[in-house]
Amino acid sequence: MSMEGELYRPLGLDRRPRRKTVRLPSARSLIIVAGAVAIVGGSAATAFHGHTSRRDIDVLAKPAVSLPASAEAGSTKVAVVAKPLAKPSGPTIISPSSGGGQVTFRVEETTDYRQAPLMAHLPDPDLVEDSEYGPLPARAADGRRPFDVYRGASSGKPATRIAIVVGGIGISQTSSMEAVENLPAGVTLGFSPAGNSLDRWMQTARRGGHELLLQAPLEPFGYPTVNPGENTLTVAGAAGGEFAALYASLARTTNYVGVMNYMGARFTGDAAAMDPFIAELGRRGLMYLDDGSSARSLGKDTALSAGVPAATANVLLDQDPAAVAEQLDMLEKVARAQGSAIGVASAFDQSIATIAAWIPAAEKRGIEIVPVSALAYDPESR
Repeated sequence: MSMEGELYRPLGLDRRPRRKTVRLPSARSLIIVAGAVAIVGGSAATAFHGHTSRRDIDVLAKPAVSLPASAEAGSTKVAVVAKPLAKPSGPTIISPSSGGGQVTFRVEETTDYRQAPLMAHLPDPDLVEDSEYGPLPARAADGRRPFDVYRGASSGKPATRIAIVVGGIGISQTSSMEAVENLPAGVTLGFSPAGNSLDRWMQTARRGGHELLLQAPLEPFGYPTVNPGENTLTVAGAAGGEFAALYASLARTTNYVGVMNYMGARFTGDAAAMDPFIAELGRRGLMYLDDGSSARSLGKDTALSAGVPAATANVLLDQDPAAVAEQLDMLEKVARAQGSAIGVASAFDQSIATIAAWIPAAEKRGIEIVPVSALAYDPESR
């Protein structure tokens, strides 16, 4: 018995099949089938080349390259040349279009460099520059910035958005504890380099989901009689490229997304000081928040010209601590009028308590409290 018979015996297939007469299709049938195959095959090819998987795509309406004038509509040899996108951030897919050109699809793949929540209290070693002053913020070799890695989270959904920054963390241990523990995670905390236990407060705040800023003391009018404190960066120092005072402040803690001025009305209004100061922040991958206390400030304009993420506060919330509730209402009105707004407060007990009580009610009215980085204009992301 043959091997083939042995294999088929268990299945009962060793019987000799009866011969069947196979009727060949007519010529007309063959033509119909061939036409159907061609149509289906063409549709499948178009679907394969002209569509991506189920992901969001940015379709550029204008053809990147036109077909040669000599190309005929029915030609099977069409030269398609891919034109580089202005800002490629994902794979490029080229497909000939029915209008005689080609359509370029760009698949946007947003990269989130934020630290994982469980690691948010630990400085990223790639973002630290060792110095004689202590650890300084720095861009990573791969281009990541402290602004990218240490920023807080927000929903990204369309909403009226408000950022609230509470500064002076570290000055009063009691007020610092109340701010870190009682304010929602969306509130940004500003650390004073003159404070105490900053690393402890930083770790507690970051574990709680807060985004951080460092308040840099800058020269005010009347300095040194009017004095922001130790390591004040002066106009003369910054204009001369001397940043020892700034470095001493920056090294007091880690894991912050940027710098906010502390006082500094004279400094922020002087282009000779602001230009190198903002350039230094940009070199280190930090944003700049102007607290809005001086109408003369060149902060935001200087930062945007230098390609540095920046924002300006709209409302100071505790010039009169007893009126914080009214100032919060004003902040909400500004936000509803322009879509977003930033308020800056200090870590006074009354301010903290009022803000903590106001936020849940504001959220019920459709307000989203976001980290200040979410409202900063970042030229590098454009």
